[in-house]
Amino acid sequence: MADSNLWHETLHDHFGQYFSVDNVLYHEKTDHQDLIIFENAAFGRVMALDGVVQTTERDEFIYHEMMTHVPLMAHGQAKHVLIIGGGDGAM
Repeated sequence: MADSNLWHETLHDHFGQYFSVDNVLYHEKTDHQDLIIFENAAFGRVMALDGVVQTTERDEFIYHEMMTHVPLMAHGQAKHVLIIGGGDGAM
């Protein structure tokens, strides 16, 4: 995962993403997962679980807008919504 200032995503053996780590904001290994949040000059804050990028500040809006706007617009008259998950706080 982190090798000095270089972080490598571990989802696939033969390809992946590399990020330079400007500053580690949070890193904790629990019984359930390995969570790291770090800053990167190009992507802003990056959050990864178990070596796999979950979201970045630069592109999170694409993912979250599709999860929220499309269902709301398709329904048309939503008055109440239930958000299950949303642990990254972006919705």
